[in-house]
Amino acid sequence: MYLCLGPKGSGKTLLLKRLQKKEELDSMTSTVPTVGTNLVSLRFENQKEIMIREVGGTMAPIWKSYYNGVNKIMYVVDASNLCQIPAAGVLLYSILAEPSLQKAKVLLVLTKMDVSYRQMRNEALLILQLSRLKKEISQEIIVVETSAMTGEGVSEILQWLQDTKNWMASSSTTNNETPAICSNFSAETTDTSTFSAETTDTSTFSAEKF
Repeated sequence: MYLCLGPKGSGKTLLLKRLQKKEELDSMTSTVPTVGTNLVSLRFENQKEIMIREVGGTMAPIWKSYYNGVNKIMYVVDASNLCQIPAAGVLLYSILAEPSLQKAKVLLVLTKMDVSYRQMRNEALLILQLSRLKKEISQEIIVVETSAMTGEGVSEILQWLQDTKNWMASSSTTNNETPAICSNFSAETTDTSTFSAETTDTSTFSAEKF
């Protein structure tokens, strides 16, 4: 089972619709926040089928109830909403610190790039303290920029979901922020407040609040 997680309003549902290619998306397309969970089935050209469980951002306090048996997580962050990113970072740290997810692969999806500019993307990664974080965790983590409206990044997400062999090679040449990461990391020794950006005190946030 794969999970799709992220704060409320980060664009998870719209992105999954785009991955399914069930409908054309335009500026008039809208979704409502997921309350509970949503199961999405994706079938590829090689007939491989995978199931992705989207869990609403309002359910963050009980996300861990869905971690059993999960080997891949898509974590969606709205790159156009810098005010939300500190809280999104705290939730991400709580996922990475979970003992049952130490072998999981994580795709950090910066979405809504069609309404963001390049500096927003850079600021988002700075606030998330990704460069420092990737030295501290055991999980493999990849960063993808995407837009459900334009289709940017969709093919890269599909490759990652399928475990395409050339995925790591292609991603490392197109995104300097996406190398695999390997280090020791434990829930007992990690203080997420140490990951705060210079201008943002994330220690004031708590995963239980989101």
